[in-house]
Amino acid sequence: MSRPIIGLSTYGIAHSDGFNIPAEYVQAILRAGGMPLLLPTAAGAPVDAWLEKLQGLVLIGGGDIDPACYGALPHETIYNLDSDRDTCEFALARGALERRLPLLAICRGMQVVNVVLGGTLHRHLPEIFGEKVAHRLPPRETTRHPVNIEADAHLVRAMGGTRVMTVSWHHQAVDRLGEGLRPVAWAEDGVVEAIEQEGNPNFLAVQWHPELSAAGDPAQQGLFNRLTVMADG
Repeated sequence: MSRPIIGLSTYGIAHSDGFNIPAEYVQAILRAGGMPLLLPTAAGAPVDAWLEKLQGLVLIGGGDIDPACYGALPHETIYNLDSDRDTCEFALARGALERRLPLLAICRGMQVVNVVLGGTLHRHLPEIFGEKVAHRLPPRETTRHPVNIEADAHLVRAMGGTRVMTVSWHHQAVDRLGEGLRPVAWAEDGVVEAIEQEGNPNFLAVQWHPELSAAGDPAQQGLFNRLTVMADG
């Protein structure tokens, strides 16, 4: 079996000691049979050169996107802004979509893709959707809630069902969809939890954090497995 090279974006140095990444992402790619390669989200990163060598890409979670990038005002709950990371991940997302490179976008990563394609974000979910579903616990802790997936979504083939239990850790989500995107999964309060790009089966994007439960949940590991299979195809 070949081991396709899967690039993973990283946290930036604006709010970290270095260009690092939670271990769970790497472990999930290794279990799927991929070869993880960390891509530091630095100013001047050689994005095009990276994309030419990769067989797949994961845009990981993390801090918020600068709301100015989608024409919105600052908000008191926004944290860990990093202009270098925004610039690098926007370029990665554009390049991957243009090349139809197998792409798994997780939490912030899903938001990056939506913004790159002209969409906007809800800056703070409780102000819009209330507290019916907790998408994270205060101050910034994970929680769990179910997600319902459209029956014909690519996610169903990856995860094996139309209702999954997720680990959630976000306070923002897709508002206006970017060009060519469609929602395919929702939380019970109506928050969009997954999107797809029309005509691009190599793109998977989820608002939750599959890496945090993938070691013990075959449905969540299935997202990484599908990415690696697509990358190896």
